[in-house]
This record gives sequence, structure tokens and C-alpha cells, in this order.
Amino acid sequence: MSTIHVGIIGVGRIGHVHYLNLSQMPNVSIDYMCDLLADDSWADKYPAGGRFVTDYHEILADPAIDAVLICVPTDLHPQVIIDAAEAGKHIFCEKPVGFDNDQILAAYHAVKKAGVYFQTGFNRRQEKNFRRIVEARDAGQLGKPEVLKVTSRDPEPPSYDYVKRSGGLFKDMMIHDFDIVRFISGEEVRTVRAMGASLVDPHVGELGDVDTAIVTLEFASGMLGVIDNSRRAAYGYDQRIELFGSKGVAVCGNNHESETVVATADGVRRDLPLHFFLERYKEAYRLETEKFFDVVANGGEIECTFEDGIKAVRLAEAALESLNNGGAAVEVKPIE
Repeated sequence: MSTIHVGIIGVGRIGHVHYLNLSQMPNVSIDYMCDLLADDSWADKYPAGGRFVTDYHEILADPAIDAVLICVPTDLHPQVIIDAAEAGKHIFCEKPVGFDNDQILAAYHAVKKAGVYFQTGFNRRQEKNFRRIVEARDAGQLGKPEVLKVTSRDPEPPSYDYVKRSGGLFKDMMIHDFDIVRFISGEEVRTVRAMGASLVDPHVGELGDVDTAIVTLEFASGMLGVIDNSRRAAYGYDQRIELFGSKGVAVCGNNHESETVVATADGVRRDLPLHFFLERYKEAYRLETEKFFDVVANGGEIECTFEDGIKAVRLAEAALESLNNGGAAVEVKPIE
């Protein structure tokens, strides 16, 4: 397999995760790492990082670059996508694909016009236990799916600065769940109803966001779904999914440091769930980029497309509209 030459644009927490994974892939060469704080001193901590630049246009101008990973703040995604597509680079973009609908669609059409591969970074699709639910559904083991439940709770709330620029709980946190319900169900969501409150920290409400939310979903088939989110779970990172059908149910619980359960006369104990998403989805982050580069190298179909990214944003927008209208049912808008 020929070497794929790559540039990483944005080297924050997620960019660092992708760097570690890509640096272990024999067919991938990290030729550039771009960040406003980048300089040559980064060579010590990023020995496989190639050149360190502060302007991503330097990466796009290099004809040797095959693909880029976009890991900058969300509001910058659409313009970087447009520039990368026009430069003929294949694109892996972290979620969400953007905040502004017009900007997202401009980027979407630029990618279609350029004919480059584009993958949205919803890594949870690669979590092996979630995929097992899909396998059971596809095999008919569950019968007709009727109820889908998703729980997603962070171990601790983010900083106020993060809340201000995150786009809100629906577009930042629950966006993963909006994608996973489509993946697990294999269906589109028809209508959304949302409730939310600032129960963890009242100041979050003063900043215009919520930290606790419940969203109910009606799918195209009539199946019902519910997502619950909280920015704080005292016991760790809480990630659970249940798909209930006419013939049975598939349940995925939390991952733990150890699966050992100790039972004595004093009670039953086990380890807490893994602390946060970097531990819980470590393998999923690696697999999503491996699959992207396999398509870049060999052709094929991207599993998590630009359309998937837009549909998740549409669900987030519908949830926010419902929240602002007292929990009224809101129809999910299609991609224009």
C-alpha cells in the first residue's frame, strides 16, 4: 500500500489523539501539523509530526498532501473544509461539521463539486459493543425495533469558557447521540421533543445553555426513542444504549477498568466506569481514522459521510427549537 501524506489542522486535545494514532499507522506519513501555537520546539513532543506551521494554507498548497484532518474549533470547520476541498484534499473533519446552516451547506457543496472523500468524525460508530447491537438488529434477532434508549453523561462539567463557545449541549455533547441513534436504528428521525435545565450549575443557564436534557424521538417507522444527557455523573463517564424490539432487547452498558465483580457478605463491588471519552472510546478513535485512510488508499464508501454530519446538526437544531418552544414537537429538516 502506498504512503498517504497527511496534514493535521488543529492540535488540541482531539488533534493530539489523532496524532498518536496516525503515528502508529505504517502507511500514513504526518507531513504537517498546524496550530496557532506550533513552532519547531514541538519536534520534541511530536517526533512524527513533520513540519510545524501556523497557517493551514501551507498544508493545502503542498501537492504531496493527500488528506487533512480538521480538528480546529467548530465555527472554523466550514471555511477550512471549503479550502481543503478546493485544494483537492480528502477530508476527515471532527464533529460537528459546523454551526451555521448556510456555511455548512456551502462546505457540503464544495466537497461534492471537488469529488474528494469526506468523513465526519463520529467515532462512536466504531465502538465494538454498539456495533454488536446493529448486528443483532440486522440479523433479525430483536424483531421489529420499538424503543431506543441512549444515556450519555459526562463525569464533570466543562469550563465556562468552553460552554460559551461550544455551540450548546445539543450541538456539542448530544450531537454524538443524535448520530448514534440514526446508526443504531438504521432509520431517520421524523420529530423531536426536548426538555432541558441547568441543574448542575445555574450559571450555565445564565450563559444561555443547559447542562441536563431529555430528548424524545419519533422515527420514520413509528419507533420511539429517548436520549438523556447530563454534564455531571459523580461515578464517571456513563454511556449506555438499549434497543428493544418485538423479539428481544440488546443492551450495551459501561466499560470498566476491570470486569471483575467482588461479592461478599458486605455487598457487591466493581470498578467505576472509565473516567472519560478518551479512555472509553480510545479504540474507536483509531478505527475511524484507519477506515478513512483505507478508503483514501483503496477506494470504496465512507461509512460516516458529510450527509450524516449534517443530519446530526439538523437533529440538534430541532431539539433546540423544541426546547425554546416549551417542548413542542419539531419536524427534522432535510438537507437542502
